Amino acid sequence: MKEMENAATQGGGKKQGTRLKYHQDYPADFKFDYKDPNTLWRFVMDGGKIVPSRIRKMSHAQQRDVTRAIKISRTLALLPSSGFDFDNMHDPEHVSPVPFTI
Repeated sequence: MKEMENAATQGGGKKQGTRLKYHQDYPADFKFDYKDPNTLWRFVMDGGKIVPSRIRKMSHAQQRDVTRAIKISRTLALLPSSGFDFDNMHDPEHVSPVPFTI
């Protein structure tokens, strides 16, 4: 009995109630838009791969939404789709959402 008490008090067990402290870049209800390549650019690595959720610290639902938006924007050619295209492309240009008038 005493041996079990000593093991528990000397750090032999797992700590309960500890969490990683991190700040999410986007709130849980943020909607990722496929028409916004500036936001989606942050979730794509140099070779064209989508950054995993364990690195970006996103929920599964957010990762699924980001992946879906990136794939749609690649289909529409708003983001490059392969490593060769990434080598020849720079950051996307910022486009004003306000329509211009003549």
